Amino acid sequence: MTSLASLSRAICTRNGRLSQVAWARLTPASQRWCFRSLSKSGCLLGVPGMRLEMPALSPTMTEGTIAKWLKQEGDAVSAGDALCEVETDKATVTMDSDEDGILAKILVPEGTTNVPIKTLIALMVEEGEDYKDVEIPSDTTPTADTPSDETAPVKEVEQAPAVSVEPGRARKNISPAVRQLLDTHQLDADSITATGPGGMLLKGDVLKYIEAGGKAAPAPAQLERPPVTPPLQPPTPVAQPAAPQPQETFTDIPLTGMRKVIAKRLTESKSTTPHAYASIDCCLDEVAKLRKQLKEDNMKVSVNDFIIKAVAMTLKQMPEVNASWKNDRVEQLKEVDISVAVATDNGLITPIVRDASHLGLTQISETVRELAGRARIGKLRPDEYQGGSFSISNLGMFGISEFTAVINPPQSCIMAVGGSQMTLNKQGKPSSFMTVQISSDARVIDDALASRFLSAFKKNMESPARLGLL
Repeated sequence: MTSLASLSRAICTRNGRLSQVAWARLTPASQRWCFRSLSKSGCLLGVPGMRLEMPALSPTMTEGTIAKWLKQEGDAVSAGDALCEVETDKATVTMDSDEDGILAKILVPEGTTNVPIKTLIALMVEEGEDYKDVEIPSDTTPTADTPSDETAPVKEVEQAPAVSVEPGRARKNISPAVRQLLDTHQLDADSITATGPGGMLLKGDVLKYIEAGGKAAPAPAQLERPPVTPPLQPPTPVAQPAAPQPQETFTDIPLTGMRKVIAKRLTESKSTTPHAYASIDCCLDEVAKLRKQLKEDNMKVSVNDFIIKAVAMTLKQMPEVNASWKNDRVEQLKEVDISVAVATDNGLITPIVRDASHLGLTQISETVRELAGRARIGKLRPDEYQGGSFSISNLGMFGISEFTAVINPPQSCIMAVGGSQMTLNKQGKPSSFMTVQISSDARVIDDALASRFLSAFKKNMESPARLGLL
């Protein structure tokens, strides 16, 4: 400690400021120790803060929205405490603190959108330090759109004044004194020539207008034009029909960060991934029987739970389908992780049922219900929706009989599931059938492999008991 104490004294120069060269020689822990010593001596101008930056909470995240601050300036913070809620391109997640201390300064208020990752959003100080004296770095100006009632100052452009005024007022730069003079004499600023810089209406302009008996004051000399001699017999003016006013035929709807990413990824998928399609009909009679038996035992499972299990078992049987295209080669994945599409107010999100081939049907059902519930309120963790090896999108509950889906990159396959319909089977008896269609990356799954996969899936769906579902 003796060397640290002597070094801390050497850091403080004669004018009471820090020597940056000497300070840079210290480790972060030594800097904090020296700072506490120097704080007592009165040498420092402020408290150095610990930086809190906008984190990258998903691989595709480039910016986020500060939805809500959960801690306020001056609040004590422990490691692991939630500081704020951040809306990412996928969900709303909490940003947790890595350090103990005090939240000293919030630099990006809640409601701020389009905050780039690594932007400084707040500062913390250690316990015992005065958070009100925290030093604000010079590079804290956020590049995001910050909601504010005040208009940010705009650099003036020469000879192009643009002053926002309230409705019914003259669109000139008017001072309070000039405004009072206009109101006293009940004058309209639009009828008075402004000669001030940048189009400003001066008090002298108004007085000249009044002295001239209400006539407009002459424009500045540099703007005067030579008078034009009127013709002896001016032509009779012909009234021109008023041009029709354009009517607004649309409304711009701002996109959330999540919707922007969805649009970008789907466009890239259709543009860069060669989609191939194949479909098959599956009989659901055996599934209906098994669901009835499970219901008698108070075990609630859905048709979608059966589909997830059947897909997982089929991928286990045919691992060549559980693959993706990466860097001009096919990568075969070891784990069978099923992404299940869930509709939210901000768009579709695909929480993942991890290692689905080793889960029982009831485990799958419980996992899907829990993930879908948190997905709809934006409370999924990034690891719960990032990744996956195969996607399932089911629109059967909306009365859709069949549809095609867009591949969710970097995956190579997605299954679109339609609703069940009663149809006569081969024996002429009514049976319940559903149509499933897969969209696959033709670079990974050719037509023959896609056909074999659908045939194996059909067999698993129509004989669910053979899969060891429970």
